[in-house]
Amino acid sequence: MTRDAYNVLFLCTGNSARSIIAEAILNREGMGRFKAFSAGSKPGTAPHPYTLDLLGGLNHDTGFARSKSWDEFAGPDAPQMDFVFTVCDKAAAEDCPFWPGQPMTAHWGVPDPARAEGPEAARRFAFSDIYRMLRSRISIFVSLPIGSLDRMALQRNLDDIGKTPAKAD
Repeated sequence: MTRDAYNVLFLCTGNSARSIIAEAILNREGMGRFKAFSAGSKPGTAPHPYTLDLLGGLNHDTGFARSKSWDEFAGPDAPQMDFVFTVCDKAAAEDCPFWPGQPMTAHWGVPDPARAEGPEAARRFAFSDIYRMLRSRISIFVSLPIGSLDRMALQRNLDDIGKTPAKAD
């Protein structure tokens, strides 16, 4: 599996926090080797405001951020995906549409920060914590020698990344 840039789709249910955060991280960390996208099975009306605040505060361009359906990426005119990762438990349990080109898939579930409760500082911390978890996993992913791994070895690595402890330092 070798190409100039790999297309990666992050899926979640609402496409308002985790998948958008992962898209922003990979587009920065991937340094042109990856083009990230995000979508949801039942997208909300807009990204969560804390998602946009967090990304903006970390100097990510948020102009790309909008909640969208995974149907946008299942049609004949959509970019062909090389990798599809689910980042929430609900999306992993749902039936996914057919993905042209048979991309590599893995489940990298993390808690939903939009469900965090408590004072505002605690809720915002939940978003920062998810950013940290996803950035850790994505950093491992972008360091994989994708072009030199066979499909089975690559799949094992992708699955292992999803097993990285969510609360690791």
